Amino acid sequence: MAPAASKLRAGAGVGALPQRALAQYLRLLRLYPVLTKAATSGILSALGNFLAQLIEKKREKENCSQKLDVSGPLRYAIYGFFFTGPLSHFFYLFMEHWIPSEVPWAGVKRLLLDRLLFAPAFLLLFFLIMNFLEFQVDIAVIQPLSAMLTASVTTQLHLQHHGLSSLRCANIQHFLIGRDTAAVAVQIRRSFWPALRMNWQVWTPAQFVNINYVPLQFRVLFANLVSLFWYIYLASLGK
Repeated sequence: MAPAASKLRAGAGVGALPQRALAQYLRLLRLYPVLTKAATSGILSALGNFLAQLIEKKREKENCSQKLDVSGPLRYAIYGFFFTGPLSHFFYLFMEHWIPSEVPWAGVKRLLLDRLLFAPAFLLLFFLIMNFLEFQVDIAVIQPLSAMLTASVTTQLHLQHHGLSSLRCANIQHFLIGRDTAAVAVQIRRSFWPALRMNWQVWTPAQFVNINYVPLQFRVLFANLVSLFWYIYLASLGK
């Protein structure tokens, strides 16, 4: 009887683990709502990018350990923690107070506010911040490399092209660590409209459910989970 009782207790303990985790998460949401949603967004955003890379590399039959971009999950974690979580938290609060459920056509009005105002603004912010974060990672990784390359090229060209070596090396360094702001703007203009159309197509049904039927404290989490599966789905298609 004793072994059977211990197995039952062990099974009950394992079964109670999700309940305890949910209770702890609800407690953190109540005590630290912004911080909890920010941490959740950061973790799930990084996980989504990591899984998307993993699936894409496996689909292409490449060596995942050598090809994965480790800076990608870091950028997504930073963006999720500092932007997605806090901004979504306050946006949903604002929407709840400005368009309460008692207002006629509240669901439609909330959806239009989200789709026509929040989605374009948030997508533009995403492009800007991600380009900035990618630039910072490039500086941290490439600047030491460019310094070594500049020194090497300077040494080799010093005797033959003394007057031009500094200029040439400066051009090499600018090529490695510089980022043309105009080029970034062109990239955003080229990518923004297709991304916004895809956002409207995919996220409109999800946001309608999220805004109108998901409890307020879980809306950021719901959106994070949709994003997680969306990243995985795109990676499985090779997009």
